[in-house]
This record gives sequence, structure tokens and C-alpha cells, in this order.
Amino acid sequence: MRVTRTLRATVGAALTGALFLGTGGWAVADESGNDQWPLTAFDAAGMHEQATGKGVTVAVIDSGFFTDQQDLTGKFLKGHYFPNAVGKFVAAEPGEDIRTHGTSMAALIAGGGHGPGGRQGLRGLAPDAKILPLTADKETPDAIRYAVDHGADVISMSFGADKNTPDLCESLHYAVEQGVVTVAGVGNDGLSEKNLPAGCPGVIGVGAVDEYGKVWDDSNYNSSVDLLAPGVDIPVLGGDGSRYGKSSGTSISTAYVSAAAALLKEKFPDLTPGQIANRLVKTAGLAESVKKDGLKLPDAHYGYGYIQPGPALRRDIPAGPAAGPLPMPEGKASKTPVVAGADKGQDPDPPMGGKKAVLLYGGIGLGVVIVLGVIIGGVALVRRRSNAGSQSWG
Repeated sequence: MRVTRTLRATVGAALTGALFLGTGGWAVADESGNDQWPLTAFDAAGMHEQATGKGVTVAVIDSGFFTDQQDLTGKFLKGHYFPNAVGKFVAAEPGEDIRTHGTSMAALIAGGGHGPGGRQGLRGLAPDAKILPLTADKETPDAIRYAVDHGADVISMSFGADKNTPDLCESLHYAVEQGVVTVAGVGNDGLSEKNLPAGCPGVIGVGAVDEYGKVWDDSNYNSSVDLLAPGVDIPVLGGDGSRYGKSSGTSISTAYVSAAAALLKEKFPDLTPGQIANRLVKTAGLAESVKKDGLKLPDAHYGYGYIQPGPALRRDIPAGPAAGPLPMPEGKASKTPVVAGADKGQDPDPPMGGKKAVLLYGGIGLGVVIVLGVIIGGVALVRRRSNAGSQSWG
């Protein structure tokens, strides 16, 4: 049974189907917005009677944005561009602009669509939230601290970072300590490798599932998987931001969990990041076929299950401990960013671009040009574009 039918029939009950997303291949679709199955599955119309994200700021750290995109009119706050220490983002597919990734994530969170009644284009799960757009690659920790210091309530990270990035987990420690919910995708490799920032303590790690509740084949699996969200065959943007297509990946799942967190932050503004996670965990669902397997939760593939924002908003759930059910950073966060160490010359892993986009990075240092590339063959795409790279994935 599809999640769409199940959720409409039993809003607030455990799903017998399932939801959820990411960013793999890219296929052309119309711009009706009618094929945004997660919104139907979540019963977004009914849920928005509880919360719409009003008054909540979601910082989206990504590879760039079309701030004038028609589905996001009035949604963007003044953002910031962090200089890329190794060069600039380059799209791997002809006609694609890397800014479509960040814009798509923003639209899945807070898009309002366009046309009569906003029925065309992309509509977000938290349509009244504001987006703080932060373009960053090597300076991701600076972007995280900037987001915290500029009023972000939620930080959405649909990318994988170089594991040697100084201050990355510490900057997220700072965010959580300041009451900011942090969300990141676990990666699109289909491997057990743990990536950052999803692997940092305090971050909600997100995997992707389809509308039948099955985990996406390319969703990474390990102890950093906390929750699942729609991530398969989801409408996204292409080209210059004016075209629409479908894609799959944990980037998309991350956007949906970030939007769900925004809804909860509106209704329960005094809850800690751990207590927000508690609501999502306590109301997470599993498909009947998965329940029969007798999984012990959290599971490396399924975490605690897929998010159900409606029940998370409506159910009477004790706040619980401030730390919540997920691993949290210990001690006090450093107020001083960590200085880059001795690994400056080491090549970062390729970015998470899904099958949709693979990025190339180049940099100049002391007169020596270091070119980092991911080469797409005629019949094969490089799969390692997930969390291990310096920026976006699909």
C-alpha cells in the first residue's frame, strides 16, 4: 500500500506504507506540483492547521541559490557567501547550474509554488518558514557559526564534508548548545561508511525511503542514521532553476526533516534540539513489511523509522531530557573556531552530488594549481558523491 493512501486514511497512526527522498538521477517532469507525493503522504494541508513554520528561520548551507526563483518569492533572508578556498563549483552535466541544488532544498523546505493558488512548481513542507541561504564549501564551519549567530532555528545540510575539516563537529556542538536543530543527510553511496556532518554528535542523520517505506538502495547505512524521510522520485529544479524534474537522494530527505523540525520549532519554541528530535523519534513509523523483520531500533538502515510530522505536532509527548534520545556532544562548545591543521594540502573527497550532479573543485595555492575532479564516463557516473565530499549531494 502506498504511503499517500495510508496517511490520508489514518492520519496520526503508524504508516503501513512509507515515504521519503534524496538526489540521484534527474528526469524531466511537468511543473504542476501534483506529483509531490510526500506532501500528500504527510497530509500537509491538515498538518498546516497545526504549524506552517511561521517565525522560524532555516539556514540552508549549500553550493548556491537562485534567490529570485519563482517558487521562493519572499522566502529568502539576506544570506552570505563564504569564499571557497579551493576554487569554485562546476556542474558536471551540460546545462545544469550547481545553484539548482541549494534552491531545490530551499523549495522543499519553504517553497510556496507559483501560479493560481500556488499549485504549480515546488511547495515546501514548512511554507511560512524563512530561508537563510549560505553558500559555503571549505568554510562550512564558519557558515554553521554564522547561521547560529544570525538567528537560525534549524540548520539544513544536504552535503558531505571533508572528514579533515577543522572545527566541523565543534561548530555543530556550538549550534546545538545554542538551541539550534542540526540536520544532515547520511550520504548516497549505498555503503556502510559514516560521513560528516551527519556523523557529528548532536546532528540528526537522515536516510532516504520511497513511498512504500523501503530504504533507497543508495542511502548509506550505519549508526549515524537516526531517521528517514522521503527521498525517491521527488520533484526538484534543473537548469537555471526554471525547469523541473525528479531526483532521489538523502539531500532531499534532509530538507524534509529540516522542514519538519521547523514546524515543531514553531509550535514548541521552548524545546531543545534533543527534545525536538525526541518528538520525531517517538512518532517515527515503519512499513508493516519492515516491522515483520523484527528490527531492533535504531537500525543501521532504518534508524528509528520515517518521520511523521503530523503526529509529532499533535501527540501528547513528554518533553523528556534536554539531550533527547540521540547522541549529543559532551562538555562545553569552544567559542573560538579551531584553526586549520597540517592537512591543508590533502585532497578532499568528492562531493555528494548524487547521480544528478558531480562537482569539480580546483584551487590555487602558492602558485601550485591543485585540480580535484570527478570524471563522468560515457556509461558510468562516479558514485562517490555523497557525504564524503566538500559540498553538495543529490
